[in-house]
Order: sequence, then C-alpha cells, then structure tokens
Amino acid sequence: MIFSWLDATAAQQFGSKLAQSFIASMPAAGAVSDKKFEAKAKTAVAQFERSIAAFRRDHSLNFYQKARLGNAFKWALKDAGYDAAYIEKITDLLMLKLQ
Repeated sequence: MIFSWLDATAAQQFGSKLAQSFIASMPAAGAVSDKKFEAKAKTAVAQFERSIAAFRRDHSLNFYQKARLGNAFKWALKDAGYDAAYIEKITDLLMLKLQ
C-alpha cells in the first residue's frame, strides 16, 4: 500500500513528457517577436491544459506524486534555458491545473 503511494514514476514521466512537448511548441522568450510569442503561447498553453486534463482523468495523484511531476517539469524547462520567472509562472499554472 505505502509503496504504491510513493510510486511517482507515471507522474515524473508525464512531467518530463509535458515539458518536452511544451519546449517543442514554445521557443525560449526572445527567440521570436512579441506578437508571434503571444500567439504561440496561447496555443501552447491550451494544448498544455488539455494534456493535463487528460492525464488527470486517468490518474489520481497524491501530493507527493504531484510534487514529483512539477519538479520533473520545472527542471526540464530549466535545462532548456527558459527564464526563471517564466518557469515559475508556467509551473504554478501546472500545479493549479493538477488540483
């Protein structure tokens, strides 16, 4: 019982996969003009929210698993060179959508 509670493998994999999908659809800030960045951001966030909703339908996560998912997502964005403030903002959105 306790081992299944601590098993965050699926959550971590989803966090990494979600980050890679986000990185593929959203260039790091400054890579494109502001208008293009806003348009891409709107599309990417909509896809981001749909992916989270689909994952939540199939998985019931406890707070530990949510934390591991968020951590995997956040570090993937940091490794990709995103701005720290932007990472915090998008990770906060992720955590709110997981509630």
